[in-house]
Amino acid sequence: MSSFVGVIVSDPWLQSQFTQVELRSLKSKVYIYIYICVCFVSARNQSGRVTLGALPPVLVKLKAIADILSEDEIKDILSESSSDLDQEIDFESFIRAYLNLQARATAKMGDSKSSSSFLKATTTTLRHTISESEKSSYVAHINSFLREDPFLSKYLPIDPSSNALFDLAKDGVLLCKLINVAVPGTIDERAINTKGLLNPWERNENHTLCLNSAKAIGCTVVNIGTQDLVEARPHLVLGLISQIIKIQLLADLNLKKTPQLVELVEDSKDVEELIGLSPEKVLLKWMNFHLKKAGYKKQVNNFSSDLKDGEAYAHLLNALAPEHGTTTTLDAKDPTERANLILEQAEKLDCKRYVTPKDIVEGSPNLNLAFVAQIFQHRNGLTVDNKKISFAEMMTDDAQTSREERCFRLWINSLGIDSYVNNLFEDVRTGWVILEVLDKISPGSVSWKQATKPPIKMPFRKVENCNQVISIGKELNFSLVNVAGNDIVQGNKKLILAFLWQLMRFSMLQLLKNLRSHAQGKEITDVDILNWANNIVKESGRISQMDSFKDKSLSSGTFFLELLSAVEPRVVNWSLVTKGETDEDKKLNATYIISVARKLGCSIFLLPEDIIEVNQKMILTLTASIMYWSLQRKAEESENSSPADGENELVPAADTKLSMDEA
Repeated sequence: MSSFVGVIVSDPWLQSQFTQVELRSLKSKVYIYIYICVCFVSARNQSGRVTLGALPPVLVKLKAIADILSEDEIKDILSESSSDLDQEIDFESFIRAYLNLQARATAKMGDSKSSSSFLKATTTTLRHTISESEKSSYVAHINSFLREDPFLSKYLPIDPSSNALFDLAKDGVLLCKLINVAVPGTIDERAINTKGLLNPWERNENHTLCLNSAKAIGCTVVNIGTQDLVEARPHLVLGLISQIIKIQLLADLNLKKTPQLVELVEDSKDVEELIGLSPEKVLLKWMNFHLKKAGYKKQVNNFSSDLKDGEAYAHLLNALAPEHGTTTTLDAKDPTERANLILEQAEKLDCKRYVTPKDIVEGSPNLNLAFVAQIFQHRNGLTVDNKKISFAEMMTDDAQTSREERCFRLWINSLGIDSYVNNLFEDVRTGWVILEVLDKISPGSVSWKQATKPPIKMPFRKVENCNQVISIGKELNFSLVNVAGNDIVQGNKKLILAFLWQLMRFSMLQLLKNLRSHAQGKEITDVDILNWANNIVKESGRISQMDSFKDKSLSSGTFFLELLSAVEPRVVNWSLVTKGETDEDKKLNATYIISVARKLGCSIFLLPEDIIEVNQKMILTLTASIMYWSLQRKAEESENSSPADGENELVPAADTKLSMDEA
């Protein structure tokens, strides 16, 4: 793999305003804009220079500025920084001007939340600040859950008042370990580089493993690169840690893990609705359930303003732990005094880790959510109604369906579309999410004028959306015999999974096609992927081969370990590999395969069981991901060299630098 070089800006403050992903995107896009300016200026004076005065007609078209500032207003603002509009402009000067104009546009709108980002990135901000309170809370979490870790114990406890957290995060080990705390078994820790002093390659491998594993548990990382983690940019590191901890704390807020949640609803229709709720909304529903029983008249709709006065907390704790109940908390008039009493009461339940009285009074949404989730974990107050629990268990899917639902849900969320999928079968029924995915994978395929964005009150609008989904699928040559849009609206799980599998496969094949030589001009097929894998292993001197993607011999894991070793000899530690003869050995190999592939840079969402049971679809995605990584690396290596006549070299297509989840 070629080493990564970040975009360097000489001014540290200016550098701090953007992530590496943002800077790379800005730089690639500004070259296009500067080229337009050069053409414009050259036509007038043949100077070939890009000047400050040439920027207004270009800047007025940027998303963060368009429709807010006029070209004349932009010119006036630029004039404030320099009266000489013939001054030559460079990349650094451009991003300074962009920041200034974006801030002025935001101020003119009067609402920073309404400004759109030039990069259309959800985490782009003009000033990156971190919450010291959140940092302290997350440090306490890390100190508690990782204090006995064999590798990290010598670095813990972390001092929350220092920057030790960010220094420790630089080698990637801490974040990988934290992911395993949140979702045990996600990363095979044998694949983490944990020696005392890591070289840049090993550090980058850890961060690559971290980011791909974070995606695999549901984190949104489309705006974070490995270089950002190497630099330990505080707001990005803290943001990622926040997501990981949130996933851990909300893990039990579903019917599969906590069937007692069925007590929150009355009938089967309500159960279906409950299944479709995000964990945060389930937590709010649980909280309001107990508050209503306790006689609290208000409805809690968020983890911020609705909790500031502490009244909801006082009623909730009295209802859940009557043995520690007191009227003193409710009698307190001062919000800070009440918050102190709330935490004294919560401490008796060992639920004080995530908030301070100040966090409650100020309405910190992340920390309040963590606090309520911790209360739920320690005492949910739900009864064990065997009849209702049996009904809830009937509503859950079989293991195979659950694994496929998980895979496609995480894959969709990794694409960086606007929607976030919490429950695949419920969230796709409006058709909107699939239309977003189709537009991402096959740009221009969706007619947005004919689509309706949720919330959708009229059922026929959902059918229209889903009919367009089916229509586009047929244009992409998907197998959709006797499938109609209404099948998606009705939540037909089998057909939804079949459609999404074809969509995911189409995406992979398109990526591989883009990496092929333009001279070939042929589609990539499943057979091409199979043959490529067999040839790579054979050329490396190994003897393993696979007959098909459902070859039962693949369950041992040997073939994929040899394939990974063939594309990158140093990545597999053969002393850790088993023969794969027993179920336990197969599990060890399968877990190691997934982590090694992610460590290389493969964005995959399968589970060890998919390898052990030889799930044909997941085996294909794994092989294609390894193939994509290998061909992408070769394309990058040959980028500056010209292939000899008659040779079938790989050259990079326009999008070869996109990862599989970004295309």
